[in-house]
Amino acid sequence: MSQITDIAALEALYDAPGKPAMIKVTDHLTPSYATWIARSRFCILTTVGPEGTDGSPRGDDGPVVKIADDRTLLMPDWRGNNRMDSLRNIVRDGRVSLLFMIPGSNNVIRVNGHAVLSTAPELVADFTDKGRQPRSVIVVNIAEVYSQCARALMRARTWTSGDESADLPSVGEMLKDIEDAFDGAAYDAAWGERAADTMW
Repeated sequence: MSQITDIAALEALYDAPGKPAMIKVTDHLTPSYATWIARSRFCILTTVGPEGTDGSPRGDDGPVVKIADDRTLLMPDWRGNNRMDSLRNIVRDGRVSLLFMIPGSNNVIRVNGHAVLSTAPELVADFTDKGRQPRSVIVVNIAEVYSQCARALMRARTWTSGDESADLPSVGEMLKDIEDAFDGAAYDAAWGERAADTMW
């Protein structure tokens, strides 16, 4: 393996970035970035902790975050599997990145920053919906925000390739691969109703 071990060797492999790649980074939400993020119902939240990194999909039936101001995003922590990998990392480190996506658009908006968890009653209450509330809110202080190059989603034909999920293993099958005694079929059979009952 020919391993690259210094930045000079890395930079020698690539061309210099163009002007758009250099000027797109801001330390706050511009009107265009704010409009884009406010429309996104899905993002990937990446965190860092003592055990390494973690990437977690986050989604909502409306905007996945609320914009508090041009340097602050608020993300409710809706119900998940209670592993709390992202939350544990935020408590211990705080560095986060978010990749915001919108179906049909090959653009992705990235936010890098620092997050804290809050249970402030006014913040939690701000996300009240149909009687439900998150247990905590992730408060993201923006350090950088910018648009990502669209080529990755274009190459992958993310929004145009159609449904490619046929014959994929189910989660029950994945769990049975790990623990043979696990009843994966029963898990899969119950999942739809369980998800509907525990979505929030």
